[in-house]
Amino acid sequence: MVLFAVLGFALVALAGSVLLAYPGDKASEATPQAANSDEEARWAVKVSKDELRQSLTQKQYYVTQEEGTERPFGNEFWDNKKPGIYVDIVSGEPLFSSTHKFKSGTGWPSFYQPLEADHIIEKKDLKFGTVRTEVRSKHGDSHLGHLFNDGPNPTGLRYCINSASLRFVPKDDLEKEGYGEYLGLFEKESAKH
Repeated sequence: MVLFAVLGFALVALAGSVLLAYPGDKASEATPQAANSDEEARWAVKVSKDELRQSLTQKQYYVTQEEGTERPFGNEFWDNKKPGIYVDIVSGEPLFSSTHKFKSGTGWPSFYQPLEADHIIEKKDLKFGTVRTEVRSKHGDSHLGHLFNDGPNPTGLRYCINSASLRFVPKDDLEKEGYGEYLGLFEKESAKH
């Protein structure tokens, strides 16, 4: 009899929680998922692999879609010193900032932290007989590069990124390209100097 009472109580509690979370309920509309839906839609990639193959260069496709690596010191951004942000070549989602870039001596663009941590996915990479951390973009699912624990302060991290996975947006073009919310990074940087 006690078992039936406990099961009955559990069913009532379950039914109550389902009713409280009913989609028409005003309280359920203010969820974190709803707040993030605009951002999800902004960076969503709605093209096929064939369309990507047509829109990207051969190197960009190889790096982002086939997890390739470009040559060190022979890539577009390894020594770029201009102020601006780096976005995913596939989705356009903001990934890194020149304010977090440092000279690593590796021949690839290196950053000690991402611009938007939510746009970075870290995955265990067991290729080549070693354990590494692969870095991918969240919305574009682009292979970006790898993460290492030999970077400078304040994080001690080095995001070693392939230039072919990135598009650089100069500081002066941020507003017109829809990234105006990041202008404050460079105002803070100017105030330091």
